[in-house]
Amino acid sequence: MNRPIALTTVQWTDVPLSDLCRHAADWGYDALTLACHPRHFDSKRARSEPEYIDEVRELLHGYGLRVHALAAHMLGQAVCDPVDVRHRRILDADIWGDGVPEGVRRRAADAMTALPAAAARLGAETVVGFTGSPVWHMFTLFPPVDQTDIGAGYAEFARRWHPVLDAFDDAGVRFALEVHPTEIAYDYWTTARALDAIGHRPAFGLNLDPSHFLWQGLDPAVFAYDYRERLYHVDLKDAVVRQDGRSGRLGSHLPWGDPRRGWDFVSLGHGDVDFENLIRTLNAIGYDGPLSIEWEDAGMDRMRAAPQALARLRELTEVRPGPKAFDSSFTDR
Repeated sequence: MNRPIALTTVQWTDVPLSDLCRHAADWGYDALTLACHPRHFDSKRARSEPEYIDEVRELLHGYGLRVHALAAHMLGQAVCDPVDVRHRRILDADIWGDGVPEGVRRRAADAMTALPAAAARLGAETVVGFTGSPVWHMFTLFPPVDQTDIGAGYAEFARRWHPVLDAFDDAGVRFALEVHPTEIAYDYWTTARALDAIGHRPAFGLNLDPSHFLWQGLDPAVFAYDYRERLYHVDLKDAVVRQDGRSGRLGSHLPWGDPRRGWDFVSLGHGDVDFENLIRTLNAIGYDGPLSIEWEDAGMDRMRAAPQALARLRELTEVRPGPKAFDSSFTDR
């Protein structure tokens, strides 16, 4: 199963797209998962300058690269979050505006609504991103939280995202929520609740990044199998867990790369994720979409990490079923 291997560009937006294309092609990547960022895929220009999308596509094709997905994490986060000063750091000035939360949410939703048509013209089948969450801040259930408050939060998520998903339906493009802390779905059961809330509409699916499951004590392969019909995209990033009696799973407000953290992100192959088991599961469920490598390793230079992760993933994807069952020879006469 020859799945395309992409490089997610969210952590590379300081690098001009032409330079990153050259690096990715030299390393041997098949595609880029383009960040919706002015230096990589400027969604505002895509709306106002029809030729802009053609220019981006031609640039990538010149390096033998494709785009299977756009990454709109920052924009999607603001659609139904309780917006505060942190969002100003991740949003364009025209989305932030005067910072009044409801206005920010509406402008973010409007920009997300315009995105699937641009993705379709670029040739991307999926937009990967975040949704934000009206209830994430209640996850500890203290001060005491009534389940009606949680239910109201999921209903608000659905109310705000249904109009956005209508635009995805119109464009024939899918949205894949990265199941992730701070989102409406961050683990196994909240994913089930989010899908119920949105009515299981086909435009809304899932992006699996196993690094977010490991430190929660969850098995990403089990998740992939059980949610196989909604698995629209796969990001691959590794994580390491350090439970030494002092360091907890919540991170202690310590920065990435601090050895006192109870867990941390690392480059693919340098942590505790069982990638071989995940790849075997993806083979079993018939997932043939892209595998997009993401770099978030405070202790490893990305210029070294990106080609190394690709080489490791190429090796892993050689794990695939053979042309015949191993026990067929028992009865083959």
